[in-house]
Amino acid sequence: MSVEKVKAYFEPYGLADKVMEFDVSSATVELASQALHTQPGRIAKTLSFLTKDGSCILVVMAGDKKVDNSKFKAAFGTKAKMPSLEEVAEKVGHKVGGVCPFAIPEEVRVYLDESLKEHETVFPACGSSNSAIELSCEELYRYANAVGWVDVGK
Repeated sequence: MSVEKVKAYFEPYGLADKVMEFDVSSATVELASQALHTQPGRIAKTLSFLTKDGSCILVVMAGDKKVDNSKFKAAFGTKAKMPSLEEVAEKVGHKVGGVCPFAIPEEVRVYLDESLKEHETVFPACGSSNSAIELSCEELYRYANAVGWVDVGK
């Protein structure tokens, strides 16, 4: 199970027991904000995109934001193209609904959107459709091994 992979990933940092699992789905921003009793903006949604060479990148952004296609193209030099559900699971190692920037293949690059900085802490998923962890933006950057900050939201 993917959530177990993420817990194992957090073990060396002493954070495995901070991973929350819910009796209800948190697979969408709306469901996650209900499960966590917080506003949608604090949900750190992880979006997958294919690059020109067919590799995959992840962009983590505030749950109440959408990708601005022109900003995305300016930042990454290509149109925002999302992989299929099967490709996401294959390339990232997590199924849609539980995609997160933790315990992923080394070649998958992670970027954090500036929209996250509007919140002191955010809640990214942890590999399953009913899990999350609360992290500051600095912690998220560190534990996601992010390559950098981008501004692709609207």
